[in-house]
Amino acid sequence: MKSKILILCFLFLIFGCQEEKKTTSSLLEFIPANASLIIKINSFDSFKESIQNNDFLKRFKSSKAYKEIAEVVNNLDYVRPQTSSLLAFSKSTEGKWGYTLVTAFSPDIINLDSIKNKTIESLSTGQEEIKQYTIDGSVFFASRLENKIAVSSSQSVLKNLSGSFGKVEIPKALEKLFTASGTTKPASIFLHMDENTELLNSLLRDNPKIEASRFSDWLSLDIDLQLDYINLRGISMVQDSTKNYLNLFKNTTPVANTIQNFAPKNTESILSYTFNDYAMFAKNKREFLGHSVPEDSLFSTVEEIGCIYLDSKKAVLLNTYGSETISEYLGEIQVGSLDFQGNEILELGQSDFLEKLLSPLITDFDAQYVTVLDNAFIFSKEKEVLQTVIRNYKNGNTFQDTPVYETAMENIASESTILYLSDSDGIKDMLNAHFSKTFIQDFSKSKLKPTAYGAQVVADKDIFHTNVIINSITSKKSNRSISKSFSLNLENEITMNPQFVVNHNTKTKEIVVQDVDNTLYLISRNGKILWSKKLDGRIQGKVHQVDIYKNGRLQLAFTTNNQFLILDRNGEEVKPFVKSFEGGNLNPLAVFDYDGKKDYRFVVVQNEKIFMYNNKGNIVTGFTYTEAEHPVLGAPKHFRIGKKDYLTFKLSDGSLKILSRVGKVRVKADKKIDFSENEIYVYKNKFIVTDKDGILYQIDERGKMSEANLNLNEDHGLDATSKTLVLMNNNELSIKGNKVELDLGVYLPPKIFYIYDKIYISLTDIQNQRVYLFDSMAKPIPNFPIFGTSPIDLNDVDNDRKLEVVVKDQDNSLIMYNMN
Repeated sequence: MKSKILILCFLFLIFGCQEEKKTTSSLLEFIPANASLIIKINSFDSFKESIQNNDFLKRFKSSKAYKEIAEVVNNLDYVRPQTSSLLAFSKSTEGKWGYTLVTAFSPDIINLDSIKNKTIESLSTGQEEIKQYTIDGSVFFASRLENKIAVSSSQSVLKNLSGSFGKVEIPKALEKLFTASGTTKPASIFLHMDENTELLNSLLRDNPKIEASRFSDWLSLDIDLQLDYINLRGISMVQDSTKNYLNLFKNTTPVANTIQNFAPKNTESILSYTFNDYAMFAKNKREFLGHSVPEDSLFSTVEEIGCIYLDSKKAVLLNTYGSETISEYLGEIQVGSLDFQGNEILELGQSDFLEKLLSPLITDFDAQYVTVLDNAFIFSKEKEVLQTVIRNYKNGNTFQDTPVYETAMENIASESTILYLSDSDGIKDMLNAHFSKTFIQDFSKSKLKPTAYGAQVVADKDIFHTNVIINSITSKKSNRSISKSFSLNLENEITMNPQFVVNHNTKTKEIVVQDVDNTLYLISRNGKILWSKKLDGRIQGKVHQVDIYKNGRLQLAFTTNNQFLILDRNGEEVKPFVKSFEGGNLNPLAVFDYDGKKDYRFVVVQNEKIFMYNNKGNIVTGFTYTEAEHPVLGAPKHFRIGKKDYLTFKLSDGSLKILSRVGKVRVKADKKIDFSENEIYVYKNKFIVTDKDGILYQIDERGKMSEANLNLNEDHGLDATSKTLVLMNNNELSIKGNKVELDLGVYLPPKIFYIYDKIYISLTDIQNQRVYLFDSMAKPIPNFPIFGTSPIDLNDVDNDRKLEVVVKDQDNSLIMYNMN
């Protein structure tokens, strides 16, 4: 279970930290070249205070590990950094582990005036003077290096620093992580995993199976310590040429974890791996193992591999988006079956195929029994484990409704490449399997409160976002409060769905809305009307924010029935973006930013005519699809799959045009589709769209089209991202296969939001005038529904895990709520 490394690294950290303050990149030049653990301290006072007040650390102060490391760094109590500092751990020439603290020099950086039993000696090294401090028999050293001072437990380390200053090349990975690390938290740590194996193994059993050096190359984590909460959040980096565990997931992206929906409530811990491309994972796996492994097509539709730990036993989950191939294989190796509460449990004649095909994720596991729940295959050595899973799944007693899960997920994204969650019993099982007896005894004596433990890795191109949490479980963790911030009643009826936009001066959000008199309003977050502007027609679709001058100042771009307009921050028209179209009937505006460089393409559609403008308001001459074969439905959309751009147009005759940037056909979709009112999306690297008969069409990049009859009503709702599919049919909401039945009503299409790495889905029932909010597992957010007749818009306030909700209610009032 390689995800344990995250917790292992964290546990080493909490026993090794004692104090310090802020830093700049130049400090890296002053640390020992062989430093394997570095702590960048942004705020000495805050860091020291948070260590002293944290309940988890308080309970470990009597432990052997804590005392041993505290004894090494106890002399740092006499150092008072006034600015940033770095604390590095490395081996001296004598082979002992010690510390070196580097910070800006000041005359009173070491203050021993109040210490009586002390001696201070000057030791000449030929280049730099080193001072030796002896306090009550404890010795440490200090040396001035340019405008910095280095304090160390080792004289030889300071000698080497003096001789090698300016000659040692800083590892590029460390420099990159150092630059990217946060400055708002008290401290950050940097671990060179290749150098830390010996350092970390002091906490492990004599013959540990974990190899820290194979997890990643460098690990950077910002430290957040609160009263009953510890969070380490940062980045893991790996090189393509190295054989590190995280390289198993390179060039993949995570999907939403579902294992918590199947694990019983009394599960001690869960471990989940997800990826959007099993073929890429299989390729990475062959490279990682370094020998010939079977190339299987059996698991090509698998997107999650998980382990459920229950009563010291294990079940393995494979969640898929297509189960036919695996079902056929299991039928071939089946030797018996039994029925349990309407679910078939198969006995298998071969039990080692999971380990052979899914190593190193699955090891030491006999798949003797299997059952199927929805699109998930669940295996176990004991049929009783599967009976427990089935019983709890059917009764709705699953891990996602536990205080452990709810507490942990407040600080963890809903889509993880690697996810480990555990309660206090589960973490003890992990410690017993991999940690030393001394450490386990210290842990058992700590008498911790009920606690949620979690570790998460999210793959993102060539880096891996890493998140470790330890959080005491309290009742407040599972509930959000929602309160009304303001209610504003305009003179005329509101016709536009309220929408948040960014104030580029303050970086906060404000609200735009239009009334039946075609007046557009910009409204502050406290309900004050900042300006209003009468337009010649109703805004089509939504308002886009753009930065056409690339100077950070944002404008509002949209179409009305017969105009394409861009307004500045004050509601003034931006020339030459005041373009009128005789005959009107314009579609909603489409804005494309192909490479994220603000080289916008504004696409205005009038029946069959297509006008594409650039940042200067001129027609883009290189775009050739200026007139469609039939009227265009809705706004064109831009997608990027891999390195290719795709522009999509739905035509009134049922044609789907998938074009390149210049307007040439890139994907040919031959079949005519009687389009529903829903837009086209890209889901799992395929274009998806539905028709009025409730059929879902999927088109791949080669033009191959498949159909799935979902038996949806004509007025069904659909929204999707690359990894999440949401459907609303009658009164049933389905989010990635998780379903919830709502009261009968008339529902607008669902709307997906990404807020601080979490997915929310809102749903509006205009008949009963209610708005619902759900998480990615179709679990309702507490204190919803609220009254509303329009889809809500969400704003995360200063990335502080507080949401603002704006909606129009049944009395035609604009209302904003705060959700904490």
